[in-house]
Amino acid sequence: MSDGHILVHTGEMFDHLEPTSELDPLAFAEILCPYDPTKIIGIWNNFHEAAEKQGWTKPEEQLYFVKSASSQLAPGGTTVEPQSYDGRVFFEGEPGVVIGRRCRDVSASEVADCVFGYTCVNDVTVFQIVKKDPAFQQWSRAKSFDTSGPFGPDNCDRSGPTVTSDHCDRWQQDCPVSDMFFTPLELVQWISRDMTLFPEDIISCGTSVGALPMKPGGIVEIRIDGIGTLTNTFAEDPVGALPLHMSRKRFTQQRVPTSPRALILSP
Repeated sequence: MSDGHILVHTGEMFDHLEPTSELDPLAFAEILCPYDPTKIIGIWNNFHEAAEKQGWTKPEEQLYFVKSASSQLAPGGTTVEPQSYDGRVFFEGEPGVVIGRRCRDVSASEVADCVFGYTCVNDVTVFQIVKKDPAFQQWSRAKSFDTSGPFGPDNCDRSGPTVTSDHCDRWQQDCPVSDMFFTPLELVQWISRDMTLFPEDIISCGTSVGALPMKPGGIVEIRIDGIGTLTNTFAEDPVGALPLHMSRKRFTQQRVPTSPRALILSP
């Protein structure tokens, strides 16, 4: 994107992406999620500061859950409280690792080649659902409702970013990667021992202290140095809150360089 226009590319993001000479006005496009993962994997208890505050110790191995791919939400979209729930909905600013190629049981020497880049993630959670039934902790349900998985807007291959989160123009979180128990590459390596990871899959690396409930109409900004800012709003009422790409029927989809994806709306 440059000067208010999108340079249209052909091919796929991970396979022969080539620029064309076609330019489309950004004003007629809706920015989508930059990736289309088969799964989003979330990490629990991965920051020293958060563990110390909660009285936890470093886990012997990564603790993770799977967040539904249908929870994804594009930058600028609105997270809507699920209709089956009436309670507080929390934001969690996290760095996300984007997988670049199919990998299974990768070695430490191979793992960096499996990573496409990094992105911002807001791992939205309804914590009161987790322990609603004492016989079974509902982590997937608490984190997988539609629009609960915002991520974007871009990617980069640099290491050591710091994640900051603002809610309603107030600074709330500061989560340096150096405070992690397990680095992003270690997470990819270890999780690939359990399951196959596919291109565009995302591993959300966990959050630290400062995650709080979102206010209706509130704006949440997740920032990572060198990547950009993920901005989303929160609404209790679903009427009119769906992102544009979920409500339009006529469109053509084009890939744009180094993400993000865009919908070019048909006239």
